[in-house]
Amino acid sequence: MRRVKIFSGSSHPGLVDAICERLGTQPAKCDLRKFSNGETSVSIETSIRDQDVFILQSGSPKVNDTIMELLIMVAACKGGSAKSITGFFGKPVDNLHAEPLIARWIRNHVTGWKEAVVVSKNPGGSKRVTSLADALKLNFGIITTDRRRMAMGGSSFLDISGDLDRMGDATYDVNHLRRSETDAEASIDPLVVIEQPRESPRPNSHVNSSIDSRHPPLSHPRAIDAQTPQQCRTPIPRSTPSDEPISGEDSADEYTDERATEVITGRLVQGHLVDDDHPSPILSTMSGSVATLPGDGGGLAQLDEQDPMTSSFMSHLSTVTSHNTHAGANAAGESEDEEEGFKNPELEHTITLVGNVKDRTVFIMDDLIDQCGSWIAAAETVVKRGGAKTVYCIATHGLFGYDSLEQMEECACIDFIVVTNTYPISLDRIRSSRKLVILDVSNLLSEAIRRNHYGESISQLFQHYQD
Repeated sequence: MRRVKIFSGSSHPGLVDAICERLGTQPAKCDLRKFSNGETSVSIETSIRDQDVFILQSGSPKVNDTIMELLIMVAACKGGSAKSITGFFGKPVDNLHAEPLIARWIRNHVTGWKEAVVVSKNPGGSKRVTSLADALKLNFGIITTDRRRMAMGGSSFLDISGDLDRMGDATYDVNHLRRSETDAEASIDPLVVIEQPRESPRPNSHVNSSIDSRHPPLSHPRAIDAQTPQQCRTPIPRSTPSDEPISGEDSADEYTDERATEVITGRLVQGHLVDDDHPSPILSTMSGSVATLPGDGGGLAQLDEQDPMTSSFMSHLSTVTSHNTHAGANAAGESEDEEEGFKNPELEHTITLVGNVKDRTVFIMDDLIDQCGSWIAAAETVVKRGGAKTVYCIATHGLFGYDSLEQMEECACIDFIVVTNTYPISLDRIRSSRKLVILDVSNLLSEAIRRNHYGESISQLFQHYQD
């Protein structure tokens, strides 16, 4: 192409070479170096006057230096009187824009993909997952993780949503809870009991003697006032769905609890799924914190020194971490905190899978793979608890911080790791990996550059087309 200059940053020169090869050109000459004090130096060594300039820079382990280098290159090209300057930094290859490329690969390379399920490993990725599921016309599921906390007295403090609903206007009705508990226990009786006054009560009569002989009393029976007249209770069998015919319209609107079978929970200790009888690290930590020698009294003194406010009900409520259900804000921070929690041997998490994945292929989707704790936990949950047969971990950017790629390789529940080449991965890690699949985006970016230069529509590149 004429009157086009493509510059490469220092982060991913291999991707830039592939893009230029598809466009039939060479990267423009540019000298990038650092001074002895760490400052970045950029020197444009070709004329860019009245040229369309494209600068390609991806992420890197030194992302701050990479961004500053890109900004300095843009400033240098602006000073060189370029006609237009377009800087690529992860765009247009973000998650939603790379979705057509990923969807096309799934259609062409995954056997039985039409019966697969797309799963989000956290609520923050629901937008990405639903978008891919809609494009492929597949079902989707969501995985959530909650940190288990132990309240004073040793009881597990995890789900308090129901308590907040009952609090109403900042009040906590204890009597309401007691009545609800009694009504719930009374509902166990398969017979509905209707109380009505007798017209002529007999002296020394035994109330409901026939019913009491057939049905044992409840563990918490209701108290009957001795001053009220005696009552007889006539048992009436509960109506069952088979007693009365149900029309087609009524059956369609009738509530069923079949979806409840698609909610699966499990326990996570150090980021891995454990059995229900596995010892809880929370109890071990609590018992170790108050364990003292006989007659020492140090444990009691330790409890006495605790702030009384920390053991209150609202103090526990305020410590529960809220989940952001929208992609974007605070998502990175929450993910980082979650990964750190998985590494803590004294913490236990509860993981919940919503969706039916039994005997199906599962696509666990997110925008990037940096640390592997949440990926491994999600894969173990869908396989060991959900019964999935094949698991694909799919992301647009494969950062693979620390030894995350090696840990995902060792996980028996992960079958394939699919990423694009928007982020540089060393050749040694690529060769040593058996599960890693890298999708090439050079064709997508080169076509985007060509269309931008000739004023053609770019949005068509990111639409879904059936092959």
